Amino acid sequence: MMTVLITGASSGIGAGLAKSWADEGCHVIACGRDPARLAALHQYSANVTVRLFDMTDREACRQALADCHADLVVLCAGTCEYLDRGEVDAALVERVMNTNFIGPINCLAALQPQLVSGNRVVLVSSMAHWLPFPRAEAYGASKAALTWFADSLRLDWEPKGIAVTVVSPGFVDTPLTQKNDFKMPGQVSVDSAVKAIRRGLAKGKNHIAFPTGFSLILRLLSGLPAFLQRALLRRMVRP
Repeated sequence: MMTVLITGASSGIGAGLAKSWADEGCHVIACGRDPARLAALHQYSANVTVRLFDMTDREACRQALADCHADLVVLCAGTCEYLDRGEVDAALVERVMNTNFIGPINCLAALQPQLVSGNRVVLVSSMAHWLPFPRAEAYGASKAALTWFADSLRLDWEPKGIAVTVVSPGFVDTPLTQKNDFKMPGQVSVDSAVKAIRRGLAKGKNHIAFPTGFSLILRLLSGLPAFLQRALLRRMVRP
């Protein structure tokens, strides 16, 4: 029986993935900070065990993730806060970076002694860092840092037989995106996101991006000369 460890399992994509693998009989170690939601996930299936901790706390990670020995690790927890009118809020940036970048690194550091050849680590990033969107300074930077780290780590872990996959979703209908106050083109359901991730993992992909159409559009825009990118993105700047 495969063991899957998932952070951010209390809601959104993480919860969807946890239920999907549990339904197939996998042992799912669901990690998060919300005791009520984790308890509900445990009640959903006897295949789910839970570990409650804050991944931005390095020592808490070390203690909570001891002896997991997961075959597949999915680091899915994340947050998003925007800067308004270009006003740099250091505390906001720190919160986003701690959750989206430092937290996964704390988890990797705690789990790496247990990883063996044949294991796979999945880090959930975002398409947001492909272009310098207004207001997304903190979020985009955190996901860019996570992706860069993962792509470099893949090279160092290849000789060990440990695979690293980066997932770059577009807009997914989760409690996090439901807070957004703007139109979200190409938005998909959690169920669609789960299916896309699982299809990509089944194929052993190093990078999974979805939805396909929106991904292609952003990729094309990211390849434009910088002055054209700026001209397009300026239209998104709020007064």
